[in-house]
Amino acid sequence: MLDVLKPLVGALAAPLALATLLVLFAALVWSLGRRGLGRLLLVLGLLLVFLASWAPVANRLLAPLEATYPPILDPRDHGDVTAVVVLGAGWDPEQGAPASVRLNTSWSVRLMEGLRLLEALPEARLLVSGASRDAARLPVARGYAQAAQALGVDPARIAVLDTPVDTAQEAYAVRAVLADGECFFLVTSASHMPRAVRHFERAGLEPIPAPTGFKTGSERVRTLGYWLPSAGNLRKTERAVHEKLGLLALELDHRGR
Repeated sequence: MLDVLKPLVGALAAPLALATLLVLFAALVWSLGRRGLGRLLLVLGLLLVFLASWAPVANRLLAPLEATYPPILDPRDHGDVTAVVVLGAGWDPEQGAPASVRLNTSWSVRLMEGLRLLEALPEARLLVSGASRDAARLPVARGYAQAAQALGVDPARIAVLDTPVDTAQEAYAVRAVLADGECFFLVTSASHMPRAVRHFERAGLEPIPAPTGFKTGSERVRTLGYWLPSAGNLRKTERAVHEKLGLLALELDHRGR
């Protein structure tokens, strides 16, 4: 039930979805003769889209999440690290192309950072995780493994965790594979890292955060494009809302464990 409810709430809470609902409701109440309320709801819907797509708002929401942990500069500065854990994102398992081509942007960036860390740690293992919510589709972790092998990683160094469908399940799957006290890097998108770390800590682990895929911090405020609404900024706002909701509901994923 929770696996169905969480994606549904997340989808409906997205700014564009909320704005669409406001506009549809505005049309409904207008047709019922409540024109004043209809105009108000229409303005609120349009204002929501504008603000969510506007860089000053999007960056203000996303930047605090991404600034929680700094990127790893030299992996060798962090002691005896014996594993690199790369959390799953999205990919297209059915496209007739190499795995490296079938990865989405977040997936590619996470894997590249994981491989950079692994290159500096010749004795470490690569743990790739992520299942598919559709049992007929190849799990995300399998795609990770295929791409890593295509890029030269020895298959003997790769552990595939292909059953977790969310971050909490990934944390427990990693715990089952690692030895007690084993030191490891945790690789995921910078905005997702605060929630991922809390999930892993809740599972009794102590990850070393290795964030990647930063979306904020490099904007040139004085350019005209910064002040114009854009789809990129809308995606930033949606990501921030998604992560904040995930933090609020985090304990639900650990009940009974």
